[in-house]
Amino acid sequence: MKPFVHLHLHTEYSLLDGATRIDELIDEAVKRGYKAVAITDHGNMYGALKLYEDCLKANIKPIIGCEFYICHDRFNKTGK
Repeated sequence: MKPFVHLHLHTEYSLLDGATRIDELIDEAVKRGYKAVAITDHGNMYGALKLYEDCLKANIKPIIGCEFYICHDRFNKTGK
């Protein structure tokens, strides 16, 4: 079986969108034998340090990401 990592996961730090607690995520990853865990919270990276530290303790590779939204021209407000 080839290794697989979910690369789209929102934690409790993903405002109004996630419920996964990082400590519970790591515990489950250890139980399932995962070699890596990723987070991609919305608009912030508040959980990055906790994920990194908890993964290192559990000998799991942390993959840290973020889902940002980009506004191409926030000053040009034409009302369209």
